[in-house]
Amino acid sequence: MKEFDYRRADDVSGAVALLGADPDARYLGGGTNLVDLMKNGVERPARLVDVRSLPLDRIGPADGGGLRIGATVTNSDLAAHPGIRDHYPALAQAVLAGASGQLRNMATVGGNLLQRTRCGYFTDVTSPCNKRVPGSGCPAAAGGEHHNHAVLGASDHCVAVHPSDMGVALTAFDAVVSYETADGPGELPLADFYLPVGDTPHRETVLPPGALLTHVTLPPARIAARSRYRKVRERASYAFAIGSVAAALDVSGGVVCDARLALGAVASRPWRARAAERVLTGAPATAEYFAAAADAELAAARPLPDNGYKVTLMRNLVVAVLSELAEEAAR
Repeated sequence: MKEFDYRRADDVSGAVALLGADPDARYLGGGTNLVDLMKNGVERPARLVDVRSLPLDRIGPADGGGLRIGATVTNSDLAAHPGIRDHYPALAQAVLAGASGQLRNMATVGGNLLQRTRCGYFTDVTSPCNKRVPGSGCPAAAGGEHHNHAVLGASDHCVAVHPSDMGVALTAFDAVVSYETADGPGELPLADFYLPVGDTPHRETVLPPGALLTHVTLPPARIAARSRYRKVRERASYAFAIGSVAAALDVSGGVVCDARLALGAVASRPWRARAAERVLTGAPATAEYFAAAADAELAAARPLPDNGYKVTLMRNLVVAVLSELAEEAAR
């Protein structure tokens, strides 16, 4: 076992300073991912900076409308919040689909967005993995086990998928991430938060070194009140997705006025389906056009031999979820 220093931060600036003093330090929230990675040797931090006592555990109104969610809000509290359930139901559904109650009670919003892939090659320190050891190779892309890996936006350097359910719904609703660094605060859209996998899969986000994620802001979005999250997994109990969809639909007179669509478990980051949204907007709210929108998004898919099923799965999933939302709007 590798020994490590443990510090509990008293304020945001103190947390950033503690981490900045040691390049091998890590922030500790609920620990539901980091502690597992420490146990199997993937993560070997010299210091843990516990941020659970920071005043970042509240959900409140955002300037200009919407909601501002603290980074240490637990997944359970997020899913149970009336403002989330009433105005962003797909987000509540995504959180509830993501893990058991025990895990949701510990896991945090910030930690959820920053969790690492569950690719078996990444979590096995005896295997090569470009995400864990840059330049060592990607066995999954080279013909290894890859049935639940990426079909969109991948590269020969990495085909792992991002595991977050919450991130898919937040991406669909144009969430904005706020963070703090030694040089001051910053923010950016969640859609720009994750880096394309490219040839540097070990670099997963655009966060500056030592940055502490402090809040996630959901802008006001009337369309989000009619939204749904659907997750497909390999067993009925809690498991990571093999495909998921967060969708919202505004329909008037049988025509789609606006649409939001994001896909999960298909890429190294939650995938905003912009091509599909363009097809949907102004089109009849019918299964035929929902399928056309899915096809437009999935035209860029590059499946590997054992995960081609995902293209069909995601097409059917998009059509099913959008059809349900359209039927609900017509009532």
